[in-house]
Amino acid sequence: QVQLVESGGGLVQAGGSLRLSCAASGSIFSINPMGWYRQAPGYQRDMVATITSGGTTNYADSVKGRFTISRDNVKKTVYLQMNSLKPEDTAVYYCNVGVIRASSYYPTNSWGQGTRVTVSA
Repeated sequence: QVQLVESGGGLVQAGGSLRLSCAASGSIFSINPMGWYRQAPGYQRDMVATITSGGTTNYADSVKGRFTISRDNVKKTVYLQMNSLKPEDTAVYYCNVGVIRASSYYPTNSWGQGTRVTVSA
């Protein structure tokens, strides 16, 4: 079982930047795809970005061109660089360990505790 700990959230003004980190423990990190999801109050948890073990990335349309997901397999850490933040990016951001099936990312039940991002107008 992989354990995930997110950090880096906070309060930022619109147009600003934040970098989220997700530190993983466990021996399977380097071979698993990883993902960032977010959940705003009253909304379901949605995919923000995913990255395969080989570095292939995928983004939600709402964050393309603004967010960048990356990973460091030696440090067992996945990052989410968020630029040009908007108030609608306000949410709790969660890290996830996933699996690839039929070329698509599927989240597993391995989630971190989340880190809150608040973007003020």
